[in-house]
Amino acid sequence: MSFKLQALQLPTLQKKSEGLIVTAWQKFLLDYDFSIAAVDGDFGNITDQATRDYQTTNALTVTGIVDTATYKKALEQGFAIYFAIYTDAGKKLLTYLNFGENEVKDLQKSLTVIGRLNPPLVADGDFGPNSTKGLAETYKIRDINFRAELAQQLSNTTKTKLGIDLELALDNITEYAKRLRQRLSGKAWVNFFPDSDLIDDLASPFRQKVQAFEQALKNAGANIDISSVFRPSERAYLMHYAFRISNNEIAAKDVPPMPNVDINWLHYTNAGSIQAAKEMVSAYNIAFRPVLTSRHTQRLAIDWEITWSGTLNIKNASGTTVSINQPRTSYENSTLWQVGRSYGVIKLSSDRPHWSNDGH
Repeated sequence: MSFKLQALQLPTLQKKSEGLIVTAWQKFLLDYDFSIAAVDGDFGNITDQATRDYQTTNALTVTGIVDTATYKKALEQGFAIYFAIYTDAGKKLLTYLNFGENEVKDLQKSLTVIGRLNPPLVADGDFGPNSTKGLAETYKIRDINFRAELAQQLSNTTKTKLGIDLELALDNITEYAKRLRQRLSGKAWVNFFPDSDLIDDLASPFRQKVQAFEQALKNAGANIDISSVFRPSERAYLMHYAFRISNNEIAAKDVPPMPNVDINWLHYTNAGSIQAAKEMVSAYNIAFRPVLTSRHTQRLAIDWEITWSGTLNIKNASGTTVSINQPRTSYENSTLWQVGRSYGVIKLSSDRPHWSNDGH
């Protein structure tokens, strides 16, 4: 392997270092199971210790400083991909992989062909942000066929220029494309930062109020189906901006980032960004405009459906038995809502499954 380390222009990192290169280093450490409290671009005590642990594991001199020797070992393990992604350095990555201007032009032409990109990439030899988006789009379209099709499409001139480094260069470009694609917004994000459905995750004293109401429901023979209790702020962020992008309320490029949410809202085309957001809205089954801060993120709400057969004889918080018949669902029965209110669990009538500490 004769890749050009100097092409990456990697700075020495240590305590008090900041910026996107620190973010790349932290994400690399995290993916290799070295403890990082937050991927925040701030090289503090925890990142220093994680770096020392990394150096120990890899038989490097333990300094806590990311120096040339540490970088060389990390590059053997794929750090160049992290560097390219988190510092928007696709052009530097290709230079590192021995791609000159003509080889980059060939790559841009090849991506247009195998990805059927519309509009086509400009083959200018400058692998900038639009080419990076085109790379992600091509992988999204071709998926596991990406590497083989790229290898076939690249010109013989490029293959000859790269020589023995061709296969490893293709490996790096494919992994780069795959990771770029994984960060793109879309329905797969519904699996991240899941809601909790545990009443124990509610805040006190609302938790105890819900538990008391739940026990009364169980004693009366009701069926309880909980769909959501606590919503992590990261999930609220994803839902909120997916909804706004899908409704053309904000451009994908203008969505603010959120720590620890490694999503890229910006696709190759604006239409692609909007379509991905719509897929997320559908996957989340969003019925109402999601807010960034809600009773769910505050641990003060529960979404559930309560059903029963025949007559539900349930005690309210005062111990009085209330007999409830049709409709036999908590979505529609206002008498059950009053029983819940006696316990301090208040129904939001406009949102079928939603109950909270104050009806909001």
